[in-house]
Amino acid sequence: MPNTELNKTYRKLSSISHCAKSDSTFVFTSLAHLLNVEFLKDCFLSLDRNKAVGVDRVNWYEYNSNLDENLKVLVDRLKRKAFKPLPAKRVYIPKENKELRALGISTIENKIVEKGIGRILETIYEADFYEISYGFRRGKNAHQALKTIGENINHSRVNHIVEADIEGFFDNVDHDMLIEFLKIRVNDTSLLFLIKRFLKAGYIDNNLIVKSDKGTPQGSILSPILANIYLHYVLDKWFVEVVKRHTRGECQLVRYADDFIIMCQYEYDAKRIEKALRRRFNKYKLNLHPAKTRTFIFGRYERENAKSQNRKANTFEFLGFTHYCDRTRRGYFKVGRKTSSKKFRKKIKELNNWLKSIRNQVPIKEWWQTLSLKLQGHYEYYGISENYKSIYKFYKLAIKLAKKWINRRSQKREMNWERMNLYLSMFPLPKPSIRHSFYNNSIS
Repeated sequence: MPNTELNKTYRKLSSISHCAKSDSTFVFTSLAHLLNVEFLKDCFLSLDRNKAVGVDRVNWYEYNSNLDENLKVLVDRLKRKAFKPLPAKRVYIPKENKELRALGISTIENKIVEKGIGRILETIYEADFYEISYGFRRGKNAHQALKTIGENINHSRVNHIVEADIEGFFDNVDHDMLIEFLKIRVNDTSLLFLIKRFLKAGYIDNNLIVKSDKGTPQGSILSPILANIYLHYVLDKWFVEVVKRHTRGECQLVRYADDFIIMCQYEYDAKRIEKALRRRFNKYKLNLHPAKTRTFIFGRYERENAKSQNRKANTFEFLGFTHYCDRTRRGYFKVGRKTSSKKFRKKIKELNNWLKSIRNQVPIKEWWQTLSLKLQGHYEYYGISENYKSIYKFYKLAIKLAKKWINRRSQKREMNWERMNLYLSMFPLPKPSIRHSFYNNSIS
């Protein structure tokens, strides 16, 4: 039997979406009541059941054991404004440059409420977001962003690229400015009060509570939609409504979360935009990295220019791929793509460390299945047009590493290449293949 309360909530969300699309100036003043028991239950059921636990040490299964009662108490606290998000548990993961990236692990109740708020905000702001934004949106993904970049450079008069890097974006978002941006479309005091509490919840690092006075909590469910809203007003809307009206030639922006590039026809426009970007982000208390933000020549004439100037042709990295100037079989210009060297080394290192840790813990047949899944996952992201050589190299190195660590299980070293090839014929690993062709009419 269908759940009446949940259906009613989703009908309301559908009406909100329709209203947001119909009237770009409409301000929503009654939203917090949508965070009812059945809606939050649906949010809870959509969570990953095996994620790490937060500071409350309660996992999905433990919360689920008394779910209805837990949610009733949670909703009551929300209505009385007595719910106060617990600080996140801070953990650190390695980055490519040997630095550490900080992430926060939220408690289970934080995740439930964040999921609910995120769905409400997404319903409203999907009507406002531009097509140039691809990160953390339904129906949008990194491969679509990459395809758009390729199409713009291949088929438009793109000769210059503005490559920008926002320094510590998620750690430096100004809370007051974010709330002001939210108020353009949302003026429900209860919902804004709750969002402010999440922003100020802070985190626990080495048993010390650290309060947050800026930034969105990295690793939280709510952070991506808040980041997209902030950059929608700071960057996307400004670019579409102001920048494009003052350029002499073609000019396009592609953004994925806080990563973006701008493609221009004329150097004059590109350099003016780079200067304007710095002023724009400073205005909203963000900085562009001085060494990682640049304007350079890129396009159909770059290889010839580089050759005549006795230098290497310019390349740029975006979403884990190095983009370079290439030629089709008939000699026409096209954008080439390959896995960036940093990402390739990182993925190989991760695979090597995993094989090293697992080799003596479980039988080969068990971890062999996991290795197959890891390869499938690698191809699913990196298996794009022009990148077959990189994923094939990854496949060959994975086999080489697997052989190495099988032999490290003992001192006998019995797995020579003849036996390895025989084992592969009996238990084949997935072969590399192009999963995303950028020359089809559509890409998912």
